[in-house]
Amino acid sequence: MSCIFIDDSLYRLQTEKLDMVLLHCPPAQVYARDDVFAALDDAQKAGKIASYGVSIEKVDEGIAAMEYGIVAMEVIFNMFRLKPLDTLFPMAQEKQIGIIARIPLASGLLTGRYAADTVFAPGDHRSYNREGAAFDKGETFSGVPYALGLTAVDALKEAFGTDALAPLAIRWVLMHPAVSVVIPGASRTEQVLENVRAASLPALTDDQMQAVENIYNTYLRDEIHPQW
Repeated sequence: MSCIFIDDSLYRLQTEKLDMVLLHCPPAQVYARDDVFAALDDAQKAGKIASYGVSIEKVDEGIAAMEYGIVAMEVIFNMFRLKPLDTLFPMAQEKQIGIIARIPLASGLLTGRYAADTVFAPGDHRSYNREGAAFDKGETFSGVPYALGLTAVDALKEAFGTDALAPLAIRWVLMHPAVSVVIPGASRTEQVLENVRAASLPALTDDQMQAVENIYNTYLRDEIHPQW
């Protein structure tokens, strides 16, 4: 499947037919612009695209986008970002809109491999965007303050009885029936293989799922839930 961001869509739509156009985190006001989605509808009717979707920062943006003809939605969803479960996912299921879960490892925090003294390269957004200096801070560690995230990670390690959280974090995302696909990042071959193997892990137990919710509610809900 070919999929493009809005940045080059106008050019590409003139030169080839696309399976999907994905509007990648446009400004919030775009979701109230009928003309933007009308243009996408026209492109679909003209046979230039098969379908279109959006990538969102906030739940409210996703709810607004579902008023149009989207077939898929990309949203940050992980053990540290539970708000989509409240309203967004049930609405998407009702409307049969696919959910693409991105940043499932919270920029690596949910691997369990980072510590208070971990140093990130100056050009790494985990160094310069923790407070949203360059773009929405929710893109970095899912908006979770780093020290607080480490505390929550320690609680997750205790709950699961392991320091190797990455496969479990991906499996947790896949436990939710609204999710169509999860897109974890990887920089090495072994990480890709680890990510793929996560889909074959046994289903998490009810106690494990509840433990994740409890940890979120204890450490993160008041900080994260109101923002996105």
